[in-house]
Amino acid sequence: MHRKNGMIKIITGMRRCGKSYLLFNLFSEALMGEGVKNDHIIKINLEDRRLKDLRDPDELLHYIDAQITDQDMYYILLDEVQLVKEFEDVLNSYLHVSNADVFVTGSNAKFLSKDVITEFRGRGDEIRIHPFSFNEFLSTKDSSNHHDELILEYMTYGGLPQVVLMETEREKKSYLHNLFVHTYLKDIKERYNIKLDNDLEDLVNLLASSIGGLTNPRKIANTFKSVKGSSITQDTVKHYLDYLEDAFLIEKSLRYDIKGKHYIDTPSKFYFEDLGLRNVRLNFRQIEETHLMENLIYNELRRNGLSVDVGEVEIKETNREGKTERKRLEVDFVCNQGFRRYYIQSALDISDDEKRETELRSLRKINDSFKKLVIVGGMSAHYQNNEGIEFVSLYDFLTDPQIIID
Repeated sequence: MHRKNGMIKIITGMRRCGKSYLLFNLFSEALMGEGVKNDHIIKINLEDRRLKDLRDPDELLHYIDAQITDQDMYYILLDEVQLVKEFEDVLNSYLHVSNADVFVTGSNAKFLSKDVITEFRGRGDEIRIHPFSFNEFLSTKDSSNHHDELILEYMTYGGLPQVVLMETEREKKSYLHNLFVHTYLKDIKERYNIKLDNDLEDLVNLLASSIGGLTNPRKIANTFKSVKGSSITQDTVKHYLDYLEDAFLIEKSLRYDIKGKHYIDTPSKFYFEDLGLRNVRLNFRQIEETHLMENLIYNELRRNGLSVDVGEVEIKETNREGKTERKRLEVDFVCNQGFRRYYIQSALDISDDEKRETELRSLRKINDSFKKLVIVGGMSAHYQNNEGIEFVSLYDFLTDPQIIID
């Protein structure tokens, strides 16, 4: 799909999610399994101090050119390409070499992976990498473990590969804490020269404690002013949110008016790319399954290539005084993929009639024929009611990618 397309393949994603392993291990082994000769796979880890000379652009060009000795296809795999000065010129030099296919990764304080796409508009092919999915997480676990326990472990410690493979809770917590403070936040502070960083850290904590809640820079700035006496402006808050998004730590979901068929201005929702990193910011004190389940579903939908918005349906109701009132009902997720659309509600529990009616009310007000799905915590059976609304357990949704396919 991505190979030999005449473009620079750019592997993006948050740090420590497995980009280098994908490039140098999985992809390299797959090439050799197809019969590509080892000397036609040029692997260069530019973070290796022993290869420091290759961080010079001319030295790197000379080294790669010297490896290309025939007309067969060569695969050039460059890890941490941002360490090369004028790396753009180096990569552009191979765009028109017919037997060179280039794959790169890059991320650190001076250069986050998302920036590579900007450097090669129209000539860069992004390959987005995420932490382990729940199915990938399951492949490392004892299959005899209870499903609910596995989901809770995944929602608590997340899917970063090294965390998943650690044995003890203490190891997981320590690794996640050090990673957030000494890698992610340090990168952002150094890259954007943030000196007074308390507001940045407090913003991360605020987002972590309010996943699933609507917010915007103005609201956050007002909260900082009233609660901690901060003079931070809404423009600064917006910049900080952009920095966190650029580092792939969080992602914003916009509001969409389903009946009006248009996007609604702020506020929006923010979700964490990895729940373990979210939880460590709060010292694992706020493990509310309702909010974590919503974030988990969002991540799974995005991992499967869907665009995901927060839906709203406007209705009119008559109040006790006989007056007509406008109300907005929320649909947790409006998902689009090509011509397909899905409306999804996240519901930890619908065991009583009141909870069930709350989750179904907004879906009933949508008058089109796209699939409507309620994802439920626990081990409920997969079924469809007489209104055409489907119900599926969280476990089945996470383990069966065909659930939302028409």
